[in-house]
Parts: sequence; C-alpha cells; structure tokens
Amino acid sequence: MAQFKVHGRDTFLREVRQQLSDVLHAAAVDVLELPVTKRFHRFFPMAAEDFPTPEGRTERYLVVEVLMFEGRSVATKKAFYARLYRDVAALGVEPADLEVTIVETPRHDWAVRGLPGDELALPYRVDV
Repeated sequence: MAQFKVHGRDTFLREVRQQLSDVLHAAAVDVLELPVTKRFHRFFPMAAEDFPTPEGRTERYLVVEVLMFEGRSVATKKAFYARLYRDVAALGVEPADLEVTIVETPRHDWAVRGLPGDELALPYRVDV
C-alpha cells in the first residue's frame, strides 16, 4: 500500500500532472512492486505565494511525499529515489527541483476497505 502526495507550483504541476503520475506509477510498480491497478496519487497545485521556492530551485520545484507500509529495505527505497530522479528529467525537472520523502507506517496503523492494514492480504511483496 502506498499513497503519493505531490506539491508544486500550479503553473507547472497542472501541465505535467499526467506525465508525472505515469512516472510515479511506473517507479512504484517496478521498484516498490505495487500492483499495476493501484494508483493513489494526489496533486496539490499551489500559487507561487503559497509554495515558496527555496534558493537554488526553479518554478519546476516539486515535493513528493510517499506514505506506505513499513518493511521495504533501504536498498529498495534508494532504488525508488534513483528511478524517480532519472525519469522526471524527461519532464524538465532537474535533481535540485525534486524532493522525495517516504513516510512509513506499521500496517496496523492503516484501515483500508473496512479492515486494518495488518489484516489485508497484500498482492505484493514487502521486503522486511
């Protein structure tokens, strides 16, 4: 299980939203081994005054937060980051303009489809 939140400037995020969703989904399926049918992406396009750009960043600055079940190895998470940095380059996003945070929670701290997460049968591997 994973959910993605993407924050960015409205002028840029709206124009690349679908392509960025495709990039996130491909990395999630290929690296995190999420099912191809699971695409939980939320986009938060913001006005410049609501999304200040830190020094050294451009109007293409994006913040991606991934909320997921705990249990994936550090190597898997690093491979996920590398894949994202590689693939967002095609959208004109330089490494300085992408920040990714993974927030992991125990499965019992989620409720999905009426069940606690630790009672769900997962269709993918979590590499503890």
